[in-house]
Amino acid sequence: MFETEIKSLKSLNHYLQRLVESRLWLKVIIALFLGVGFGLLLSPQNGWVSKATADMLGNWLALPGMLFLKLVQMIMIPLIVASIITGIASNDKENLKRLGGGVLLYFISTTIISVTIGTVLAALFRPGKYLHQQAEMDHANALADNTESSELSFGINDIPNAITDLLPENPLASMVSGEMLSIVIFTIIIGVAVLSLPNDLLKPVKLLLSAVQEICMTVVKWAMLLVPVAVFGLMAQLTSSVGLSSLSGLGFYVLVVLLGLFMLIVIYLLLVSTLGRTNPLKFLRKITDVQLLAFSTTSSAAVMPLSLKTAEEELKVDSSISNFIIPIGATVNMDGTALYQTITTLFIAQAYGLEMGLLNIIVVVVTIVAASIGTPAIPGGGVVILASVLSGAGIPSEGIIIIIGVERLLGMFRTAVNVTGDLTACMVFNRFYGKIPDLITANLKTTKS
Repeated sequence: MFETEIKSLKSLNHYLQRLVESRLWLKVIIALFLGVGFGLLLSPQNGWVSKATADMLGNWLALPGMLFLKLVQMIMIPLIVASIITGIASNDKENLKRLGGGVLLYFISTTIISVTIGTVLAALFRPGKYLHQQAEMDHANALADNTESSELSFGINDIPNAITDLLPENPLASMVSGEMLSIVIFTIIIGVAVLSLPNDLLKPVKLLLSAVQEICMTVVKWAMLLVPVAVFGLMAQLTSSVGLSSLSGLGFYVLVVLLGLFMLIVIYLLLVSTLGRTNPLKFLRKITDVQLLAFSTTSSAAVMPLSLKTAEEELKVDSSISNFIIPIGATVNMDGTALYQTITTLFIAQAYGLEMGLLNIIVVVVTIVAASIGTPAIPGGGVVILASVLSGAGIPSEGIIIIIGVERLLGMFRTAVNVTGDLTACMVFNRFYGKIPDLITANLKTTKS
């Protein structure tokens, strides 16, 4: 039953494996540096080309990248809806009761840990204050004109309305407007309700969702062909428009985010060692291919087939556990993204000169914990959700332009961390639940004999 239900996810596994073997990640890194170098040559600061010419060439260079983003964004909602409902419907009611509460608590706990790390690092190193002091940067000049209002507008009275808004009045309208958190909550409710259907109605629903997944993953396969060219073009356009000085001014911020992601990986390895009872170094070796592919594609959804294969064949995770955790985890377990959003939100607030009180920080943390659940598992998905987090916290959402230049690079690292978190969850729950059916069967056989 499980093999049939996730066939659409595994059908592209061989293709994804070939991408790893062809070292797509290395091609992406090379393309990134070539893009930065070519962008510097086109930069009007050099005086070799005019600004108008540089902007025109930058737009054409960015065309493959924009096409890649549009292709993935186009199938984002149907893939998320199909994956969540399939992940829930693939388990019977008893299995959902057995795993559902624990998985939800685990995901929330690791997300809280990640945003706590992000909050501490942002408060300790204050990377935004460093950027705010860079008077020679274009963005700093723009920020200087926008620091008149230093009070954040989000208050405790806004929290009930924010919670109420999580449930969509019109799910179709939420899909059109891209309200991912509302879509995820709606989909989880529908997925649980699907379990109440009789088998004759449940089977065609699963077949339909499998077909939707197959179609979406085929589009992802096409999009993967554009990845190296897309990275080259986007980095070339960015560097030619803002120059090397603007990028170097974000270096401290990038280092803080990478430090936080590294700390999160260490916590995962501790969980694998203590709760999963597995050698963390062996665990890392077995998931290297998944991490490299996630780094290359910056999409947890695109990596799902390889994640399933790795969990079951390399990590020896019970299929009922991996089939439940990975599709849902690829959508709602975004620890790396939550950490990134926390540091980035506080970074932008610092860059605007906004002083955040304890209540505002708590509101931001709670908002990010909730919003990370709805972060789409696609390239740039974190930025989409980040805009709503900023506006909800009273921070100007246009501040995203400050970090857009390095978002792609950070997206590669945080996606690798996200899939590591999903596989870590598989190891933890396999330790406690994976062998229960086998033990029950063995006991029954012993009793009969």
